[in-house]
Amino acid sequence: MIAALTPLLYTLGPAALLLVMAVVFAESGLLIGFFLPGDSLLFLAGALVASHVIGLPIWLLAAGVLVAAVVGDQVGYLIGRHFGPRLFSRPDSRIFSQDNADHAQRFFNRHGPKAVVLARFVPVIRTFVPAVAGVGHMPRRRFTLFNILGATAWSIGIVSAGFLFGGIPVIAGHIELFTIGLAGLSVIPGTIAYVRGRRQQKAAPAVVHTDILV
Repeated sequence: MIAALTPLLYTLGPAALLLVMAVVFAESGLLIGFFLPGDSLLFLAGALVASHVIGLPIWLLAAGVLVAAVVGDQVGYLIGRHFGPRLFSRPDSRIFSQDNADHAQRFFNRHGPKAVVLARFVPVIRTFVPAVAGVGHMPRRRFTLFNILGATAWSIGIVSAGFLFGGIPVIAGHIELFTIGLAGLSVIPGTIAYVRGRRQQKAAPAVVHTDILV
């Protein structure tokens, strides 16, 4: 997916910000957006700002990503709050993986409210945790607080990393290869969580609860 988005970032100029925000929103707020390359896209965007391919100040890129991430998580929370019980009880479909939802549920149960912050840095999990928080009726104010904290750290951290390292000639000359490598690295936490979840499932069948106390 990052290979398809890269040419657009090179050609859109300042309007690339809208594309980045749309991807971040979809990955954060729409359950079908779990396959989108949020981490690698932000790193690439930061690098392209550093190389003046995208003519925007870095703070504006980070602010746009922050807004899209916060709003996306709020939408995901509302989806879980209003439609979650029905959605999470339906069998697998082409656009919804019950397995992904179960992993997010266990992640949330293990880490509590701080999972909203931690999940922001874990691909796939970050798509489903807001909905899980909504299903569990986590207080809206508390969710919003942790949502803002996680989105701020994620957006500023990864965009800044791209901006700083993207200015290095070796990386600037091979941005596409570097972001593909980053995309590969970004799936490692999700893979580890998946393997652990499968092992726990074999050891003892997991029971998914919707009455989470937070």
